[in-house]
Amino acid sequence: MTDPASVFRALHHGRRPGVPLVLPGPWDVPSAQAFEEAGFPALATPSAGVAASLGYADGQTPAAVMFAAVARIARAVSVPVSADIEAGYGLAPDELVGRLLEAGAVGCNLEDSVDGVLVDPREQADRLARVRAAAGGGLFVNARIDTYVHGTPGATDAEAEADTIARARLYAEAGADCVYPIMAPADSLPRLAAAVTVPLNALGTPDGPSATRRLGELGAARITFGPQLQRRAVEAVRGLADRLAGR
Repeated sequence: MTDPASVFRALHHGRRPGVPLVLPGPWDVPSAQAFEEAGFPALATPSAGVAASLGYADGQTPAAVMFAAVARIARAVSVPVSADIEAGYGLAPDELVGRLLEAGAVGCNLEDSVDGVLVDPREQADRLARVRAAAGGGLFVNARIDTYVHGTPGATDAEAEADTIARARLYAEAGADCVYPIMAPADSLPRLAAAVTVPLNALGTPDGPSATRRLGELGAARITFGPQLQRRAVEAVRGLADRLAGR
């Protein structure tokens, strides 16, 4: 098992409860190199963090600009890099897979909402199946589920969880390697993890090992942070700016 996608896939499996795969989200080359130097075995770019670093609003980065940013990061490190590609920029599965592989990515996040509206789950499952067919084993596909951010207004917690589980099962059956119910409540994680046979990705907070360990104990096999690390870095720069200004 020497190809990067297989190495990346193996990192998600056989993990003990409380020891999830922690994937920091680099937004540029220096941040990626810092995370690699800290010993993380793989990285996962956040689209919002990359967008902010390049001067774009979240969701407004042109596809070519995002793939170029991913390529710069992937070239700069020796560990596997997965890419958040939002809803796929309207690209056909064959082209989407080709662009990812050309950028050097070993995996991707593909979300099931467009412009804040959830996609029909069967349509999304069909898209995931076509991405899987185009990629073969060459990409690790993480199916992001947006029911907790763009779900039905007024839905109860039980209804949101049921919708999430139904989507997760469809996406796993379509060939997704992992499911990512972003913003899922912590108390739902055990039931979500038990509902599917693929690893569960949870959104963590960058507050140290105890926080990620707790999510692992609840059933998460993989922890990512979205744009939180990039935003923390900006906060640190603001603090430096204030000191330089004598505030």
